[in-house]
Amino acid sequence: AQIQTSGGLYIPQNYDRQFKGWVSARTALGASLNVPAVRTPVTVSPDAFQKQLIRLGIPFKESGDYYGYSLALGSAEVSLLNLTNAYRAMANGGRASSTWLTLGSAKKPAKAVAVQAMDPRAAFIVGDILSDPYARARTFGTDSVLATRFWSAVKTGTSKDMRDNWAIGYSQRYTVGVWVGNASGAPMWDVSGTSGAAPIWAAVMNHLHATQPSHAPKAPAGLVQAAVQFADPGAKAGGAIPLEAARQEWFLTGTQQTSFAI
Repeated sequence: AQIQTSGGLYIPQNYDRQFKGWVSARTALGASLNVPAVRTPVTVSPDAFQKQLIRLGIPFKESGDYYGYSLALGSAEVSLLNLTNAYRAMANGGRASSTWLTLGSAKKPAKAVAVQAMDPRAAFIVGDILSDPYARARTFGTDSVLATRFWSAVKTGTSKDMRDNWAIGYSQRYTVGVWVGNASGAPMWDVSGTSGAAPIWAAVMNHLHATQPSHAPKAPAGLVQAAVQFADPGAKAGGAIPLEAARQEWFLTGTQQTSFAI
């Protein structure tokens, strides 16, 4: 992608600086690819993208246009608590509410009212993708530290110059966020979200679910699952391998299609 901005040409790159060719949205998100992520604010505008994040409880000091298209990759500073709470909203079907600190058996404050900050159908599909080991296989393999024995949805992230790395995800009952970095802001060496934060996230989640199960959420109304296949662009020229394997995919009702081609 080569995107014209007021500051010049913006050319986002994937973490490994390699391009992956045509991929589905499921693979793009699951495999943590940067170039497709930047396509999102290009499509909807950085300002609309930022407003959605605000609805999920992430505060910003500036407008979406100030941060630009790189907002999709985390160009704005955000606290671990705010980011984890945004994932908690997705875990709760798109309903966001404020956080509170508790000691012992302290009860939830009476004023912690949840608001529908995200379409519950979209929240479900995102969770389904982030729980799919095959969706993340291109980057993490199918047997990575992110693959828990119980249902969970998780995403890692690594900031520029490896100053921060993150692993944030949720199960049926718990949302856990992990940040790894230097308090001074100094970059780390050869430490990514997968090698730094992810093992801690997995250890915490495995402890929480040592005796407690976690089941996948039920799909909300307005979604349909359909068999899809990805057309073989080289079939007439000798049979190239399809871009992705055929599978069952979720759609908003009325948007489903059975075949994708470039």
